Amino acid sequence: MLLTGASRGIGHATVKRFSAAGWRVITASRHAFPENCPWAMGPEDHLQVDLSSAEDTVRAIVDVRTRLEMEGSMLHALVNNAGISPKGPGGARLNALETSFDTWAHVFQVNLFATMLLAQGLRDEIVRAKGSIVNVTSIAGSRVHPFAGAAYATSKAALAALTRELAGDFGPLGVRVNAISPGEIDTSILSPGTDKIVEQIPMRRLGTTDEVARAIYFLCTDQSSYVNGAELHINGGQHV
Repeated sequence: MLLTGASRGIGHATVKRFSAAGWRVITASRHAFPENCPWAMGPEDHLQVDLSSAEDTVRAIVDVRTRLEMEGSMLHALVNNAGISPKGPGGARLNALETSFDTWAHVFQVNLFATMLLAQGLRDEIVRAKGSIVNVTSIAGSRVHPFAGAAYATSKAALAALTRELAGDFGPLGVRVNAISPGEIDTSILSPGTDKIVEQIPMRRLGTTDEVARAIYFLCTDQSSYVNGAELHINGGQHV
């Protein structure tokens, strides 16, 4: 599988979940491979790529295709987890009126356009494997969130729409495309004040990165063989 945004949080937990099940995981992030990662082939199977650059994203796609071709391997899963959510001074939320066009463009390139480029560029490889694509959206894509900025939220709403479009396009080719929509997950990037949101979640707790990784794994295996074009909410009932 190929996983973007693999260096921390949900991505880190996803690598561990798939590796434990015997999958080979090719990771991709804008950071170099972290030395404390727990999977054996990590350094050899890590790509450092700047998804905010269309040119560098295409370079990484060529790299992945070359690796698979040389090894006679297939791409059984593509998980688009990378995402950015810029903040204002002091971590302030950036609303629609205060976010510069450059910031909008930067966020959409990473959160949406890179996903489209990867799906197009790796089409043959994932069709050959009759594989699965999973996009990571967000609860912020369906409501105004107190911490997530306008550009981030809008890009995630667009990613949900792209998921449906790709499901319609890839379905006849034997590839399923779904999304997961996490709510408040216990990671290092939680904003101050999240505890107030937790009080309103029916389950009264944060989700864990492993709970998200298990959902991603479900959508990449035959256990979800007739699930296509879905957006799975992982938020303890926060969306109800």
